[in-house]
Amino acid sequence: MTHPTSEKGYIQVYTGNGKGKSTAAFGLSLRAVGAGKKVFFCQFVKGKIYSEIDAIRQYLPNITLKQYGRGCFIYKKPEQADIEAAKEGLREISEIVKSNKYDLIVLDEANIALYYNLFQTDDLIEILRQKHPATEVVITGRYAPQELMDFADLVTEMKEIKHYYANGVEARKGIEF
Repeated sequence: MTHPTSEKGYIQVYTGNGKGKSTAAFGLSLRAVGAGKKVFFCQFVKGKIYSEIDAIRQYLPNITLKQYGRGCFIYKKPEQADIEAAKEGLREISEIVKSNKYDLIVLDEANIALYYNLFQTDDLIEILRQKHPATEVVITGRYAPQELMDFADLVTEMKEIKHYYANGVEARKGIEF
C-alpha cells in the first residue's frame, strides 16, 4: 500500500547533549498520525520497552515501531551482537525509505549507532539519497557526524543547560522512559 503525497520530504537531524531528541521525534510522529500520515519509527541501540512503545502498540496503529538493539546500553566497546543488530536494521531501513509506504521515518539513536561504528555514515547517507522524494526522515541521537549534518535539510541541537540527573534524580517512568 502506497501513501503518496505531493509534498517534498526533508531530512531532519536532532542531536546534542540535551534531553528531548527522541521525545521530539515521538511528538512529530504523533502529529503526523494526527494528520493521517503513516509512520515507521525504528530505534537503533535500544531494545527495552519504554512507556511510549506501550502507548504506540496500544493506541497508534499508524505507527510501526521496530527496535534494532539488544536491550542493554553500550558503555565502551560494542559487542558483535550490537553490530549485527544495527546492520540488520540498516538493511531493513534501506528498503523502507525507498518504498513510499510511510510518510515519516524516524531513525532514533542512529547517531549513536554511527558514533559506536555499528555502521558507517557513508552507508546511511547513501540510503538517504535513495529515499522516496515525499518521505520525511528524522535521525536522532547525540554526536551526529558533521557529514550527516551537512547532508540534512534541518539540524536541531538540543543543548543541556541544567539537568536534574546532576542532583541524583533517576530516570522516571512516563517522563524519561
